[in-house]
Amino acid sequence: QEQLVESGGGLVQAGGSLRLSCAVSGRTFSPVGMGWFRQAPGKTRDFVAGISWTDGNTRYADSVKGRFAISRDNAGNTVYLQMNNLEPEDTAVYYCAASDLTYGPSKFGYDRWGQGTQVTISS
Repeated sequence: QEQLVESGGGLVQAGGSLRLSCAVSGRTFSPVGMGWFRQAPGKTRDFVAGISWTDGNTRYADSVKGRFAISRDNAGNTVYLQMNNLEPEDTAVYYCAASDLTYGPSKFGYDRWGQGTQVTISS
């Protein structure tokens, strides 16, 4: 079973940027898709962005379109989330996930998850 390890979280001011990374280790890795989700205290875990591992097609939540960009490095088994123009509402624990079914917004389609990385945006 692969292990997914997120990094790159931290505390930034509103309007700033962060780049999250998700490195996958383990056996040969070839999912259908990878996704980023986030969960704020007391709220559900919500879809942020997804990417097809094969052709690089992407999907985004409306709340992050134009501000966030997901990308992947197939050779390095790594997926990234570039986050620009951050807002206090983006504060959450961010999780990456892998799926053999989808790169869409339903968290139930993903069966491998990282431990999460905290992102805090100050106003």
